[in-house]
Amino acid sequence: MALKNKFTCVIVSLGLSFLLIFQSANAQYNFEALDAAIKASKKELGKEYAILVYKDGKTIFNQTAGEFTPKTQVPIASSSKWLTAALIMVLVDEGKISLDDKISKHLPIFTKYSKGYITIRQCLSHLTGIESEPVKMNDFIKRNKFNSLEEEIESYASKRDIIANPGLAFRYSNIGMNIVGRYLEVALRRGFEQLMQEKILRPLQMRSTNFSSLTGINPSGGAQSTANDYMNFCSMLLNKGLFNGKRILSEASVKQLMEVQTTASMIQYAPKVAEGYNYAMGAWVLETDQNGQSMVLACPGLFGTWPIIDYCRNYALVFFSKDINTDDKKDVYLKLKKIIDEQMPAKCN
Repeated sequence: MALKNKFTCVIVSLGLSFLLIFQSANAQYNFEALDAAIKASKKELGKEYAILVYKDGKTIFNQTAGEFTPKTQVPIASSSKWLTAALIMVLVDEGKISLDDKISKHLPIFTKYSKGYITIRQCLSHLTGIESEPVKMNDFIKRNKFNSLEEEIESYASKRDIIANPGLAFRYSNIGMNIVGRYLEVALRRGFEQLMQEKILRPLQMRSTNFSSLTGINPSGGAQSTANDYMNFCSMLLNKGLFNGKRILSEASVKQLMEVQTTASMIQYAPKVAEGYNYAMGAWVLETDQNGQSMVLACPGLFGTWPIIDYCRNYALVFFSKDINTDDKKDVYLKLKKIIDEQMPAKCN
């Protein structure tokens, strides 16, 4: 009997120790101000959303509204671009392609229409020089006229003019990312969705994320995902290419994804939600350090998805919702991020 009581005491002690460690790990953060700000911003945030904060290997803040949960799958629009850019870099790591490959290498139709000298890097950075329109809700409807990614890309090659030398003028659009998506299909003789699942989604345990479509695959804006899934992706980039101890991207490739590709004078068109920011590869640069290196990056989507990685404060933040991403929502997201920043000591200037 005494032995049984002693064993029970040991189990209880271990349990209490674990709880104390858990409480201690979370006690360093006080999110009362964040809770209050979220409550005061209900109108802008909408009725359904999920907000996650990840730091030091775990989620330290998780708040949802309505029937929305971190497992709710929604279209993420342009937040897809970061995933596509990362897929490109995995294939660069593997030596399958190079950022400086000309698209004519595997898409000779662009040479026929005097666009063959555009590079993969320029496609990832919206510097192709091909004429484009502002990204709007209508684009998702208009894309239905294309039965395949191949058909869409042939249309860009044959029906769009070059209005600036590649590499000189930034115009945010879906053109470059979709060109590079088709480039992969031809170069590797496999579908874009298959490559994305094999190289990014399955290794990152993003089981509820896909680019599936009844019409043409859309690498620039056609993904569906969840807050939990996208946080796995952000944590990988935050951890310099590692996820659960497994190497997904090389540190060099993560660094290349972060590098600023534009200057203010190059930007001919940016959506209102990103005005004033420069662009890296697949994401906008919200902050840089004193040397001009990207420290805070974001990849906002039209439907209210805002993934953010803050390398200066070493955390990732994901906003997911079902509402159109208005300017009011941008202001609220950045206000909430500023409140979170106050809990995280900055490690850069």
